[in-house]
Amino acid sequence: MTIGIEPLIYIGIFVGVLLLVEGIYLLVFGRAISLNSRVNRRLEMLDAGADREQVLEQLRKEMGQHLRGQQIPLYNLLAEKAQKANIAFSPGTLMMVMGALCMVAYTGLTFFTDAGAVIRVVVSIVMGIGAVYMWVNNKAKKRLAMIEEQLPDAVELMVRSLRVGHPFSSAINIVAKEVADPLGTEFGIIADEAAYGRDVSDSLKELAERMDMQDLRFLAVAVSIQSKSGGNLAEILYGLAQVIRARFKLFRRVKAITAEAKWSGMFLSGFPLAALVAINVMEPDYYADVKDTQFFIPAAVVVAVFLIVNILFMKAMVNIKV
Repeated sequence: MTIGIEPLIYIGIFVGVLLLVEGIYLLVFGRAISLNSRVNRRLEMLDAGADREQVLEQLRKEMGQHLRGQQIPLYNLLAEKAQKANIAFSPGTLMMVMGALCMVAYTGLTFFTDAGAVIRVVVSIVMGIGAVYMWVNNKAKKRLAMIEEQLPDAVELMVRSLRVGHPFSSAINIVAKEVADPLGTEFGIIADEAAYGRDVSDSLKELAERMDMQDLRFLAVAVSIQSKSGGNLAEILYGLAQVIRARFKLFRRVKAITAEAKWSGMFLSGFPLAALVAINVMEPDYYADVKDTQFFIPAAVVVAVFLIVNILFMKAMVNIKV
């Protein structure tokens, strides 16, 4: 059983495919999809001369295109993540990118490995789909984390606006103008929908469900209750902002406390695999004396099961809900 450096080649090809996804995305859209811009995307589109109704229609189309593409085979695996990440690629384009990456991976496997045709096809499909899924999942996590970080400041900005006498719709519009992406554009959509007659609480509920974020649900419920029963909305939102900020600080504290355990879990889970690759690279015939025995395959299966159980157990230990 001579493996040599092939495991490293497989890893290198997968990393290259993963980087290629980001490269294609940046090449097509550039700074138009950047989350670090001080001016949010909606305002950039309006400043470019687009009509407010056209901008709203375009943004709403982008918001819902991924869920509408759930009927596409394999796409339902990442449709929800792509929606949360607000991937600018359409479902069809993303599937074409996935197919192109599979072809790139297959080409790399053909030139740099001696694997059979069936294995190359299977591995290239896994690499193409896996790379796109990991990329979309990472984009979704970053975008949701930025929304969570921006939300307390946005709510406090609404509180200050309400206290000086502005109506709630104007407070939403101020957030849409003053806050950067991703939250700025999301609140801009709510402001535009309110201008065309939609109830703000309904728009907030839809945003909360689309992002699947507890803090946004708190905001939507607070606004909905106040609109039905009355009360000082500024004080309600001020208290909500304090709660959200406290939860955010607590989450950061828990993250810092569990960081060591997470890295320990990653090390304990990854070290056996790294050791296996290193052994096969440095000593390809290391298992030559035992690979043909009747206990080799069962022992390898047992080790793999223990590794999977270790990963799941370590993840469960550090997955603390706040």
